[in-house]
Amino acid sequence: MAFAAAGYSVLFYCSQASALTLKSPEFPDGGEIPVKAGYKMGNISPCLEWAEVPTKTASFVLIVDDPDAGGWVHWIVYNIPASVRSIREGFPAENKLKDGVLQGLNSFNESAYGGPCPPSGVHRYVFKLYALDKIIDISLKPDRTRLLKAMSGHIVGEASLTATYGK
Repeated sequence: MAFAAAGYSVLFYCSQASALTLKSPEFPDGGEIPVKAGYKMGNISPCLEWAEVPTKTASFVLIVDDPDAGGWVHWIVYNIPASVRSIREGFPAENKLKDGVLQGLNSFNESAYGGPCPPSGVHRYVFKLYALDKIIDISLKPDRTRLLKAMSGHIVGEASLTATYGK
């Protein structure tokens, strides 16, 4: 927008901050998670991709849970480098990867992806990605509560992707 007053021309540029986005090439938001991702059906983590990263991002955290099962945690990945824009399908089950990426404890008491396994019916699974302004310094294998506490005050962006899985 241009503004003119007293013979001066001033340009004002309105820029809207971009919002972190999260998607999967394997299912749309609100869609169904592939059967092979199920805990008893292959337990293969899906591919996830993100964009519109906040400028102050130092690392990412991914937490996947099932709100229909009281927030059962299926996956925690943290200290994902700021330069990374995706997690490949079939993510390694290692607690610590070469690039410093770590995995926390899920509700199966594992430091790895634990796919959907609803006891009955169809459940929702929320993949939540956080952009942080720091690398998390916490002992290995934190659970969600400890990790969220360590993240407090350092979240510069977040995005979520929700999908369903049923028996």
